[in-house]
Amino acid sequence: MKGTMQYRKTVCLLCGMLVTLPQIATGANSATITLKVTVIQPPPCTINNNQPIEVEFRDVMTTRVDGNNYRMPVDYSLSCTTASSSALKLQVQGNEASFDSEVLGTDKEGLGIKLLQDSNKLAINSWLNFTPPNTPKLWAVPVKQNNVTLKAGEFRAGAIMKVDYQ
Repeated sequence: MKGTMQYRKTVCLLCGMLVTLPQIATGANSATITLKVTVIQPPPCTINNNQPIEVEFRDVMTTRVDGNNYRMPVDYSLSCTTASSSALKLQVQGNEASFDSEVLGTDKEGLGIKLLQDSNKLAINSWLNFTPPNTPKLWAVPVKQNNVTLKAGEFRAGAIMKVDYQ
């Protein structure tokens, strides 16, 4: 999995202003419009020192893939300094497995990677709220599609980790 960071900026332009053409053309009715805009800086966070996050499963027996065996930690670091809010959220974004929309897809048919936050399933592309310095502890575990016999061979999966304000 590769770590990157999401930036979010919110700007409100002409927030719900409705003006009829005769009012503009004749100037008969006029009003002062005051716009208040809040621009939120992206959280000043660095994920894994801007290095890829790698989870190596090594040798996995195809007959022992059951969603519990081969559970591996997703080791990463998160450094957030001077954030405008301490309420953050984390997302692991990637392609869903064809057999389960909450599981990260791999390049091996019938095989996916389930993500866990401690022992709770973390659906791919969903957000997980947290407050630094308590970063979520993540785990990855291979899962297979029901009634599928996995073929031997290497497999790969990729995702992007994002951090944003809640």
